[in-house]
Amino acid sequence: MTSPVLPSPLEVRGTALRRRVGNAAFTVACYAATVIVIVPLAFIVWHLVAKGASGVSLTFFTHLPKPVGESGGGMANAIIGTAELALIAAAIAVPVGVGAGLYLAEHGDGAFGAVVRTTADVLAGVPSIVIGVAAYGLVVVPMGGFSALAGGVALALLMLPTIARSTEEVVRLVPRSYREAALALGAPRWRVVHDVVLPAASAGVVTAILLAIARACGETAPLLFTALGSRFWSVAIDKPIASLPVYIFDYARAPYDDWNRQAWTAAFVLLALVTMLSALVRVAVRRIPRA
Repeated sequence: MTSPVLPSPLEVRGTALRRRVGNAAFTVACYAATVIVIVPLAFIVWHLVAKGASGVSLTFFTHLPKPVGESGGGMANAIIGTAELALIAAAIAVPVGVGAGLYLAEHGDGAFGAVVRTTADVLAGVPSIVIGVAAYGLVVVPMGGFSALAGGVALALLMLPTIARSTEEVVRLVPRSYREAALALGAPRWRVVHDVVLPAASAGVVTAILLAIARACGETAPLLFTALGSRFWSVAIDKPIASLPVYIFDYARAPYDDWNRQAWTAAFVLLALVTMLSALVRVAVRRIPRA
């Protein structure tokens, strides 16, 4: 029996050198990819701050828009309207989306689960303007007019696939031993999911909900077909309602310098509100007890 041929010290050093070079190359590539992602975001934020931060004032948050030809005014109704639309959409999409995600993660290996998963994936790829047209036919036409409810339904349809598929993924990451331990103690399956699995995945679920809300808050096309917009105070869910994305769209294309400046300010405020919401939710998620 022949003894194995051991590599020479030179070959060992060469292999180690190649591994170090490869590791350094991949590390540099990862840093480069990170920079490529961060730089456009930093540019957008810097541009919004430079163009819109100077217009932020108490008046912007407390006053209604001025008529055409008058300078000043604010977008208080649009800020409140955006919050109301997001709440209506979340009230519809969060229970349905989280429930669908839990079903897909726990019982979605069959044919029906495949149908639900495919439907969510297809819905995620549908352009937002098509969602707006669908909500127009489903809600606006039967109600006989534009409304906050129709806008909330349109945004909920946009949020649903994100929440459902993200919830499925984070729930699948919960260790199987958690489920087995709870079942071994005699807990029924629904209580295991409610008391063990969902709390363990709560941080990821909340993050998915936040991402969906952030996307919905910036959509314009669906609201043009559903909530329409208003230049007055309106919080009734069966009436047209103002929103920041629609105001940004209208003011940015208007031939008035003052409206263009307010469009930049509105974009900056919308970004700031989403950022603050993200920070608050992350702080709250850290306080959620894990299973």
